[in-house]
Amino acid sequence: MSSTIALETRKVSKYFGSVAANVNVDLTVRRGEILAILGENGCGKTTLMNMIAGIYYPDSGSILVNGEEVVIRSPKDAFRHGIGMIHQHFKLVDLFTAAENIVLGINDGKKYDIKDVNRRVAEIADRYGFHVDPQKKIYEMSVSEKQTVEILKVLYRGADILILDEPSAVLTPQETNKLFDVLRRMREDGKSILIITHKLHEVLAISDRVAVLRKGEHIATVETAGTTESELTEMMVGKKVELNIERPEPKNTCDRLEVKDLNMTDADGIKVLDKVSFSARSGEILGIAGIAGSGQRELLESIAGLCHPVTGQIIYHNPKTGESEDLRDKNPVEIRELGVRLSFVPEDRLGMGLVGNMDIVDNMMLRSYRKGHSLFVDRKKPGDLANKIVDELEVVTPGTHTPVRRLSGGNVQKVLVGREIAAAPTVLMAAYPVRGLDINSSYTIYNLLTKQKENGVAVIFVGEDLDVLVELCDRIVVLCAGRVTGILDARNTTKEEIGLLMTSAGESCATDNDEKEDVGGENN
Repeated sequence: MSSTIALETRKVSKYFGSVAANVNVDLTVRRGEILAILGENGCGKTTLMNMIAGIYYPDSGSILVNGEEVVIRSPKDAFRHGIGMIHQHFKLVDLFTAAENIVLGINDGKKYDIKDVNRRVAEIADRYGFHVDPQKKIYEMSVSEKQTVEILKVLYRGADILILDEPSAVLTPQETNKLFDVLRRMREDGKSILIITHKLHEVLAISDRVAVLRKGEHIATVETAGTTESELTEMMVGKKVELNIERPEPKNTCDRLEVKDLNMTDADGIKVLDKVSFSARSGEILGIAGIAGSGQRELLESIAGLCHPVTGQIIYHNPKTGESEDLRDKNPVEIRELGVRLSFVPEDRLGMGLVGNMDIVDNMMLRSYRKGHSLFVDRKKPGDLANKIVDELEVVTPGTHTPVRRLSGGNVQKVLVGREIAAAPTVLMAAYPVRGLDINSSYTIYNLLTKQKENGVAVIFVGEDLDVLVELCDRIVVLCAGRVTGILDARNTTKEEIGLLMTSAGESCATDNDEKEDVGGENN
């Protein structure tokens, strides 16, 4: 790692109205280093990176590249100074090839020659160890291939300073390791890399230094080799935080939900669920693992009644009546009244579950307005619930009557998850409940799910972090291309084994029946 400063911010500040996103941030990035950016939700990480990448313009302060002060008013300005940002949600045209996406928007005055572009893309890929076909269409690519195209897009434009936002969020452990190998080669080539991530074990594995932000201010930049997860968390939060996921043994378990041979096709007739079978038990957390798009969303929405399977059964064993009912025949309201709750955190958090222009109290009322028996709305109970969620989950908001669209993404997420947990369900399906949340908030959610398990709730947890799935869950169902490729005992498996099953579309290697004999002991 060189001691030469590639990028520097001096006293950079950014305000949105009266809210301070960044305050006098001093940051340095060296030539040939990987710098991790850490901080809680709403601490200003993304805002700071967006200013460096030209998406926002600072209200005060200065940015220096290679020792010279520069003015960055747009992403085009950023590219002119060798800065490129790879966003978490890809910005690609599906019908174009990799090479066509990479040169899209470039106006260098030269005649467009796709053969020359393909050659140059292949050269860059070979140089850093990427595996990509320049002529392959985006819609034919895996998630990791699409990410590769995004990285090649900024390298093709000559970027020497790269910003990556949550680069491993949708990758398997094997794909993450390959990405990190590529980033190390780029570092050796003199590139400067900034990574925004909430996964502390990845920070320790890949970065040279770590910059910590708290409440919009730069707290410290430390050498990675001389710090620990607990020290970094304490700097982020400002107090000591326990980073242990408690996993009590399941007690008094019984089948609460049985999914049998579930099949579903999408609007184009493509099968998205293929003979999916498993059981969710009371007093247990059942994890669902799979690469993005493997059928997790369709599975949970089928159980919640939001979409209708072609064939199969979803048997719910009602603890109140002792009767069993097939949820395939019921609508979402009837299923919710039975106690089956879906807390789904999509990419557009305000597009499903919450209304952006409504305040937190009114969003609490969305689940109970049908029960009203008066012309006048009772806001006391929803108001009490809103205050409880704000206090327990530490939602950063001016008040419970603030429109949720004004909150940061992580705080919107806390409101959504907190509302569903507060409904005291018998089956709680939590899909990506910590997506984008900082480490402290994530552990708060994990502990809430564990409390639900101890209260006898059947918890179904869909997550992206395999380390968390292994530590939090009791059993893990692995999906690949809509099929169950394994049901594992989380206490006796590894994330590498799960990762292999996530990319294996073969026959199911375990079912709920034979799992009791085979999975409970040695790994499959």
